[in-house]
Amino acid sequence: MYLRRIAGPRMVTLPDGTVMTQADLPPADTRRWVARRKAVVVAAVEHGLITRAEALRRYALSEEELDGWCRALRAHGAEGLKVTASRKSRQL
Repeated sequence: MYLRRIAGPRMVTLPDGTVMTQADLPPADTRRWVARRKAVVVAAVEHGLITRAEALRRYALSEEELDGWCRALRAHGAEGLKVTASRKSRQL
């Protein structure tokens, strides 16, 4: 079996005990960002599976966009990453 060489860890254990690997990350050509995919990218960055710079490059994100995802996830959980939730919070 051939294992491709990658930078950084192959897997990380999240605080809830689940294991996240590179295979769990969304594809690099993702265009439709649902809350679940955003949460996976944020968790991968926060737990060291990929670097912040790698996430920005791989997914063509701006720093502000990734920061917004991180803030929304910390403040409101996965529900905060939904577009409708952010629209509702702006209206209040």
